Amino acid sequence: MAYTLTDTRRAEYRRTTQRSNERKRLAMVEGLIEPVHPVNVPRFNPNMLMPQLPANGLRALSMFSGGGGLDLGFERAGFAHAASYEILDICGETLLHNRPDWTVHAGEGGDVRNVDWGRYRGQVDLIHGGPPCQPFSVAGHQRGAEDKRNQWPSFIKAVLAIKPRVFVAENVPGLLNPKFKEFVRETIEAPLQGEYTLHRFIMRAEEFGVPQIRKRVFIVGFRNQRDHARFIPPDATHGTDSEDARPLMTVRQALGLPPIGHDGVAPTLRSGFTGPRSCTGVVNSKASMDVWGQLQVWPNGVQSDRLKASLFPPENGHFRMSVQDCALLQGFPVEWTFKGAVYQQLGQIGNSVCPPVAYQVAVSVLKSTQ
Repeated sequence: MAYTLTDTRRAEYRRTTQRSNERKRLAMVEGLIEPVHPVNVPRFNPNMLMPQLPANGLRALSMFSGGGGLDLGFERAGFAHAASYEILDICGETLLHNRPDWTVHAGEGGDVRNVDWGRYRGQVDLIHGGPPCQPFSVAGHQRGAEDKRNQWPSFIKAVLAIKPRVFVAENVPGLLNPKFKEFVRETIEAPLQGEYTLHRFIMRAEEFGVPQIRKRVFIVGFRNQRDHARFIPPDATHGTDSEDARPLMTVRQALGLPPIGHDGVAPTLRSGFTGPRSCTGVVNSKASMDVWGQLQVWPNGVQSDRLKASLFPPENGHFRMSVQDCALLQGFPVEWTFKGAVYQQLGQIGNSVCPPVAYQVAVSVLKSTQ
């Protein structure tokens, strides 16, 4: 159900914003508000969840690359980078900033609707991408095929033109909602029939060491029946009943915050690209705000770096997050940085596949092809 903002609540939010702006001025310009928390030193290193594997000889092409979550996860699993396609220029800047040697097509050149994919046939072993999820998410009003942001036909067109050995597609679980059964059958399954055999499975980021509740569906398609028969979706590594499973990574532990007698996994981080373009919060619901409150972490007014976040404590004295903290909660290592204004950085983070999750999918695909 869509959230309706009443005039009373809108006025309340406006007053809160005004107080926050004044508080920020007093803290960061006038120096009249003392920091409550020291600059935090995180204790979570996502690279430990995705140890670099040697080159495996397989080349991957990325569609809807965004902030690079899938790209990074597959790179860490030993896949060579063929090219990335992303329509947002700022995402292209992020990718090239982190990997100057990559071939990145962004902006008009990254519009996957206008690419002649035939030139990649025989040059690419795997295609991965997350077609925009808004047509199937509650926040996006679940209009499916009627939503102009639906890019599944473009993804399928690329797969059929290039004919890679494998493809990996990611989306929100809403894609598997019964209301989209016909969409999945007609738009995804029917065009691939006779060409690819599909696996569909759901992964929860927290079960793979990421300190955030994030549930996503993956569709993996194989041209080779042998590869298909050998494929096994990744098994959870954290927080399960298995004797080999590790404890869940929690927010305060990950960010290096002192104990308060309570800790837990973060709610799903929202993207700064949804809602107002100036949005610098990662809250996706009232329920999630309650969870952040219990963690004593303030998820609004995210700052560009940890020092600024420390200098600008919120009214309730909770820990204010930085872009780097949000990236960490998404599973990005510290050396992977984002370009653009804060809302653009949060947009790239919140829209990305968690790299450790992408890594696990990549490793499972690799095992099936060896």
